Amino acid sequence: MLSNLTDRKASPTRNLSFENTEVAFRHSSNPDLKRAYWLFRAINVNFLVSIGPPITNFAMAIGLPIKRLIKATIFKHFCGGETILECDNTIKNLSTGGVGTILDYSIEGEDEEAVFDNTRDEIIRTIERAAKDVKAVPITVFKITGVGRFSLLEKLDAGYELSVTEKSEWRKVQSRVLTICEKAHKQGIPVMIDAEETWIQKTIDLLALDMMERFNKTHAIVYNTYQMYRHDKLESIKKDYEQAVDDNFILGAKIVRGAYMEKERKRAEEMGYPSPIQLNKEATDKDYDEAIRFSIKHIDRIAIVAGTHNERSCQLLAELIGDKNIDPKNPHVYFSQLLGMSDNLSFNLADAGYNVAKYVPYGPIKAVLPYLFRRAQENTAIAGQMSRELSLIVKEMKRRGI
Repeated sequence: MLSNLTDRKASPTRNLSFENTEVAFRHSSNPDLKRAYWLFRAINVNFLVSIGPPITNFAMAIGLPIKRLIKATIFKHFCGGETILECDNTIKNLSTGGVGTILDYSIEGEDEEAVFDNTRDEIIRTIERAAKDVKAVPITVFKITGVGRFSLLEKLDAGYELSVTEKSEWRKVQSRVLTICEKAHKQGIPVMIDAEETWIQKTIDLLALDMMERFNKTHAIVYNTYQMYRHDKLESIKKDYEQAVDDNFILGAKIVRGAYMEKERKRAEEMGYPSPIQLNKEATDKDYDEAIRFSIKHIDRIAIVAGTHNERSCQLLAELIGDKNIDPKNPHVYFSQLLGMSDNLSFNLADAGYNVAKYVPYGPIKAVLPYLFRRAQENTAIAGQMSRELSLIVKEMKRRGI
C-alpha cells in the first residue's frame, strides 16, 4: 500500500547544521532580530514573567490601552495575527524559507455551545486555507476542548454516568470532531488533535483513534498527540500501532515531550494518586527518542510529526531518515517547532531538504493571552533553551553588524 514511501535515497545528514544563523534568521529583518533580542532578555527575567500575567489581565480588565503594546511585542513574535487573513504575511515569510505553517486557533477555556460551534467553523476555515496552498500550510490542528466542555470530558474520563442533557452535549462534541475530520479527509489535509491533561486524555485518545480508523485508510489524515513526559505513552504508541495493523489504518502520531507537567504533578500530589509524569527529564528524552525510532522502523504504517526544540532529537531523526534511505520529503515524517522559537532548527532542517512546519497560533489577543503567558513561563523554566535562543540571535546580530 505504501511501499513507494521508502524507496528514494535521503539527503546526507552531514549537510545539516544547527549553527548556521544566516539560514536560521534569513527571514528576519534587522528590526525583527532586535525585537526578539529584547523580548527574550525580558522573558529570561523570572520576576517580570511572574508579575506579567496578573498585571496584564488587570490592565485589560480596567480598559488600559495595553493591547497595542502586547500586539507589537510578545504577540507579534509568537503569533501570526488575530485572524487567518492576518497570518498571511507570516505564512509567506515562513514559506520563503521552506517552512510550512500549522494554523493554530488558540482559544482556550470556553464553555458555551455557541463558542464551540464557532470554533469548529474556524477550524474548518483553517483546513480550507490549507487546501488553497498545501505546500505553505501542510497541516492543521485543533483541541478537543476547543469544541467541547472540559468538565464533560473529565466526567467521561472518570467513567461517571452522564445525564440525559450531558449525553446530548457529548453527541454534539462528537459531531463537531467528525465534521472537522470529514472536511480534512475530503480536502486531503492532515489534522492533528492536540494532547491535553491526563484526566481527560483517555476520552480524547479513543475519539482520535476512532477518527483514524474512519479516515486514515490510505493516507494519514488524523493525528493524535503523544506526550512523552508521561511514563505510559511509549507503550501507548506501540499499542496503537498494533491496533492500526489489526484494523488496517495508518497511525498518525504527533510526538512531543509535552506541556502541563507542573499542573499534573501538583494534582497527583493533592489527590493522592501516582504521578503520571516521568521521574526526570532523562527518562522523558529516552522515551521520546525511542518513540521516534519505533515510528521510523514502522514508517509504512506510522506517520509522525516530531514536535521538538531539542537539537539532539532533531539530529537523531535526520540520521534515522538517512540510515533507512527514507526520502526527506516522505509525507510520513515532519519536524515541527513553535513560531518564534528554534529558528535554527526549523530553517536549517528545511534548507537541508526535510519537511518542516511551525505552529502559528492566532486569535483575538485577549483569548490568546493564556497561550502567550504559557510560552513565557515555559521558556524561563528552560534556562538552557533561553540562553541558546539569545546566543544565536546575538551571533546573527554580530554577523550583520547591528
